[in-house]
Amino acid sequence: MSRVSTARERSPWGAAAPLLGAVLLVLYAVPVAWLLLAQPPGAVLAALDAPFVVGAARNTLVSASVSTALAGLFGVPLAYWLARARFRGRTLVTAVVAFPLVLPPVVSGMVLVGAVGSNGLGGLLGVRITGTIAGVVLAQTFVASPFVVLTARSAFERVDAHTEEAARTLGATEWGTFRRVTLPLAWRGILAGVTLAFARAAGEFGATLMLAYYPRTLPVQIWATFSGRGLDAAFPVAVVLLALASGALVCINLLGESSPVLPE
Repeated sequence: MSRVSTARERSPWGAAAPLLGAVLLVLYAVPVAWLLLAQPPGAVLAALDAPFVVGAARNTLVSASVSTALAGLFGVPLAYWLARARFRGRTLVTAVVAFPLVLPPVVSGMVLVGAVGSNGLGGLLGVRITGTIAGVVLAQTFVASPFVVLTARSAFERVDAHTEEAARTLGATEWGTFRRVTLPLAWRGILAGVTLAFARAAGEFGATLMLAYYPRTLPVQIWATFSGRGLDAAFPVAVVLLALASGALVCINLLGESSPVLPE
């Protein structure tokens, strides 16, 4: 056994790190376990076909899918530009991208209502956004798209620029280099960001509550059910949302274990 290995085994930090980390693991695991075990599975399953649960789940899946698609469509090009361009104000642009992450969700909803509500852009254009599925998608895109931009930017920055230059010297266009070289190399990080964005969009509550209380998504329905009927009645809706979040986590883990292959 090497001296390095022996030193690691005897290090107090090596023994303390998992013990300290276990405190947070308990904090994460206990509430989830309580949610799963507080009611008999049969009672939860029997309530899952309630119309308000089905409707909230459908609204969440539709809105989160659309907002995630928008985040990818516009976020990936922005991420590539931030990763490759060098200009004054680049740090400021990055800060603007990250701004929704540090805003309290309710404040995000307030600024969106002011910007696109009846007294803002929506009123000027004669288009109703608040209280519609479009408002839900807008709120979700606002809070979730930074995950795509920031994660994809880091993925693009890890791609060796010399590899791209070599492709261009061989006659590839800038778009061809991006599609055949850069994107496949950064694809895992981009998919991870997209998956995080979907999970964040599906779980968005504060901004959605302010901008579009109806149609209700799962987080808003959980709050409404809890407020009107108590904790027990809100359990089935919370279980559905937990299932969606768990599915997103499974996708992230799969992305970390295997490299996806892009079609030509």
